[in-house]
Amino acid sequence: MSDEVKEVVDENAHSGPLATPEDFTPPDELYNDLIEKLKFYHPSDDFSMIEKAYHMADKAHEGQKRKSGEPYIIHPLCVAIILAELEMDKETIAAGLLHDVIEDTSMTKGDVAREFSDEVALLVDGVTKLTQLNLTQDKLEIQAENLRKMFIAMAKDIRVIIIKLADRMHNLRTLQYQSPAKQQEKARETMEIYAPLAHRLGISKIKVELDDLCMQYLYPEVYKELTTKIREMMMERENFIQEMVSEVKEYIQHAEIDAEINGRVKHVFSIYKKMRTQNKTIDQIYDVFALRIIVNNVRDCYAALGMIHAKYKPIPGRFKDYIAMPKTNMYQSLHTTVIGHGGRPFEIQFRTKEMHRTAEYGIAAHWKYKEGGSRAVSKEEEKLNWLREILEWQKNTVDNHEFLKALKTDLDLFQDQVYVFTPAGDVKSLPSGSTPIDLAYLIHTAVGNTMVGARVNGIMVPIETTLKSGDRVEIITSQNSKGPSMDWLKVVKSSQAKSKINQWFRQEHKTDNIQKGKNALEDYCKNKAIDLTALLTSEYMNSCLRKYNFSDWDSLMAAVGHGGIKEGQIVNRLIEIKDKAENPNRNNEDVLAELKDGRGRFEIPKGGIKVRGIKDVAVRFSKCCSPVPGDEIVGFITRGRGISIHRSDCVNIICMDEADRTRLIEAEWEEGSGDEQETTEYMTEINIYTVDRQGIIYDVSKVFNEANINIKGINSRASKQGKITISLQFAVKSKNQLAVLSARLRKIKGIIDIERNTGS
Repeated sequence: MSDEVKEVVDENAHSGPLATPEDFTPPDELYNDLIEKLKFYHPSDDFSMIEKAYHMADKAHEGQKRKSGEPYIIHPLCVAIILAELEMDKETIAAGLLHDVIEDTSMTKGDVAREFSDEVALLVDGVTKLTQLNLTQDKLEIQAENLRKMFIAMAKDIRVIIIKLADRMHNLRTLQYQSPAKQQEKARETMEIYAPLAHRLGISKIKVELDDLCMQYLYPEVYKELTTKIREMMMERENFIQEMVSEVKEYIQHAEIDAEINGRVKHVFSIYKKMRTQNKTIDQIYDVFALRIIVNNVRDCYAALGMIHAKYKPIPGRFKDYIAMPKTNMYQSLHTTVIGHGGRPFEIQFRTKEMHRTAEYGIAAHWKYKEGGSRAVSKEEEKLNWLREILEWQKNTVDNHEFLKALKTDLDLFQDQVYVFTPAGDVKSLPSGSTPIDLAYLIHTAVGNTMVGARVNGIMVPIETTLKSGDRVEIITSQNSKGPSMDWLKVVKSSQAKSKINQWFRQEHKTDNIQKGKNALEDYCKNKAIDLTALLTSEYMNSCLRKYNFSDWDSLMAAVGHGGIKEGQIVNRLIEIKDKAENPNRNNEDVLAELKDGRGRFEIPKGGIKVRGIKDVAVRFSKCCSPVPGDEIVGFITRGRGISIHRSDCVNIICMDEADRTRLIEAEWEEGSGDEQETTEYMTEINIYTVDRQGIIYDVSKVFNEANINIKGINSRASKQGKITISLQFAVKSKNQLAVLSARLRKIKGIIDIERNTGS
């Protein structure tokens, strides 16, 4: 194989974090590398700001080490180098060097502003505020608020998220120094949020590496097998590839088109995703290897395409014009698949140099440099309209369950697009699978709410018809419309449409929801023998409203009525507020004394628990993490509800505010808890991640039946990637019994991973 093709293969087949020697390169050498990269593209030769930021970061992080044992300053240096590879401005590079100083050192935002500028300080502060972003499947309140915060930060200055992406990429490159659990958590978090964000921003240079790095930890065996197959395939097709490259070069030169021709190997995760979604083998993926023809202008793109189609037979249906119809992340190219020698399909892409730069760097490619302090993005800033749309619909999405579901599964941000035309000839981009209803709400909320029909390509169609790219769609409205139907929520694809439909029903049914919420509160208190009247004072209610960020009590009750907030949350918050108001001087020791003396109304645990050495103290087991004997546990002293026992790795404990941490107390299982002869059982919950295949539920149930464990609850949900998540609730005697059960489940064909819930 030629050096040219070898270089392409090596560049795209990432060999993993262990193959990054830069992690142990001396800081000064890395800094020199950073300056060389800056000199390559930056119009200024004054890098005093970068030098100052480096020395300040080096001093601030002095004595700090990473888990690998290397000096901490290496991390911000590597982040800055990634930003320089994206050809970002000096302020962004400086902020990359300083991105951890506010969080990890004594330096403040004001210090950064004084030493540099308000612009750099805002970037550093923006990245710092995103550091605690928690995107696991639990802790809804924290997830939702941090995600909302991230989009707001992006809207203020998109460079904040670009720095964060660079930070995440270097952390993944050095993920081998973390525990297996942390590796899985960070990889899944990156795959769900950060990689799709990089894709939507068009930064393929980051996106493809994030995908492949994540895959190494989430699906290590699959990654290794695919990498091996790709290398074998490239060796097998070496002669064919070289013939195609030589022929295409000759044809392009003969046509007198000034062009740069190179190859690219599709990155591993992209191949894996295509194999899964299209149910194909790797031999059936036509674009594992593709030629790129990079020319000077758009006219030459089409000229080169015509010349190639004249020389090779194109495969019908395999031509895509992303120049006339760009992707939402600004990507532009012409794609065609032709029949090469021996009848082998072969993909060729055509793009201009500017298009290639945009494909690699996305929004970062359009950053303009202006000496003197001001920065501005070109007209491509209009491409961030999707971000402003997210900010708009998230304001109307109070329910955090709805918000997170929309973001992770339905949000336009992470979907393929279809392009349709309005009667006026305007092009509208919608998520794949969208209907005329989605288009109506994209045009305007009032259009969606008054929609009564649609014409597609001049023909009346049902409003739930799936739209295809190129369709000409006319929305028919009527002022006599009764408004949207609940059934619409089952067919629309865009989060914007779902949010606006839900908003209409919340407003329309607000009175009913208020009453439902009040009834739910009364029923809850009645079942728990709680005096609700004593809790509903203006003082306690106002404090509760501030906690949940509602303007009035009816709005909070409406949220309870439509299921956005659980009534138990409200009642428990009111109890805590009341207890704090009535007993302002009550401390942790007082609560412990009451428990020891048997005072108060608290649940008695089924098994023995010691709290600071006190046996059989009255506590309750937290349902968010469901501890069982053998788990490391900790107690939390609540006001009014005694002590709740959590696992030490519970998300609620890990993400707890510093003020609440003072209420944590040592707790342990009493000797003998969880022994096989014990009859006491403890509820727990696991999530099983598996491929979608017939009989998987049966096989899982069979393992539980053989272990004589009764399943108390089961729920399954499918993803668009062909994966199934099975959530199971059941009772066990100990952590050891749970481990044996998990080991048996892992032997089932198709099981990808099993994990316990760590909080909710």
